[in-house]
Amino acid sequence: MMIMRRRRRRRAMMMKIRRFLRKGLSPPRSKMNLLMKMKQLTLSILIKRRLDMKCPEVPSEEVEEPPNKKHCVEADASKSNIKEKEKSIDQLIEAELQELGDKTKRRFFNLDSGCNGVVFIQMRKNDGEPGPKAVVQHMMTSIASTRKHISRFILRILPIEVACYASVEEITRAIKPLIEKNFPIESQNAVKFAVLYEARANTGIDRATIINTVAKAVPEPHKVDLNNPEKTIVVEIVKTICLIGVVEKYKEFSKYNLRQLTSRKQ
Repeated sequence: MMIMRRRRRRRAMMMKIRRFLRKGLSPPRSKMNLLMKMKQLTLSILIKRRLDMKCPEVPSEEVEEPPNKKHCVEADASKSNIKEKEKSIDQLIEAELQELGDKTKRRFFNLDSGCNGVVFIQMRKNDGEPGPKAVVQHMMTSIASTRKHISRFILRILPIEVACYASVEEITRAIKPLIEKNFPIESQNAVKFAVLYEARANTGIDRATIINTVAKAVPEPHKVDLNNPEKTIVVEIVKTICLIGVVEKYKEFSKYNLRQLTSRKQ
């Protein structure tokens, strides 16, 4: 019971340190020292219990000791293995803390959107690694199959692949590579698509103009289908920034609404 309590305290302390590091702050040295002491104390208790089970005390009156010596040798070997494991755990935790503290090695960055209720997470993509679209698509597929909510506070997750200034000219220019990637001209199979538009803290842009501009950028043989689209072009305007992405199975995944996706009746 005491070990479980120490584990919970250590896990809670680890979460606090990670929150400090994600915000770009250095965690208090006292919390780091307390975490290391708790971890070392827990491991020492586990080692002691394991050794007590492996190597019981042998009365000094007994003369024949080969079996007991064998047990003690095994216990010594297990003790050395545990020490190596303890060292490796220390190294892993230290490496993780250093990686979280080093901004150049972070994969995700929290950017201020300037709009309440909207969080923008920038993702660093390396060669051969999945992009935002693949990550979010995998999350939606997993949630749809398990019906388990992954967060208490997230309502929707939308992958964004293009960001530009919120104007018709900039949107027309920035969306071309995204259209060529998802709606190739030489494709023999026509893809049915729809345009999803939503604006926050911006009333200077006409909704119909943006939707028509994006729809006209998609070449033939692809066509608009608002009832059953295979792909949906997401256009999110937050203040003066336009965020664009392409998602699949938008309606099948409950419009990427996590609560509706997990509570939907079969």
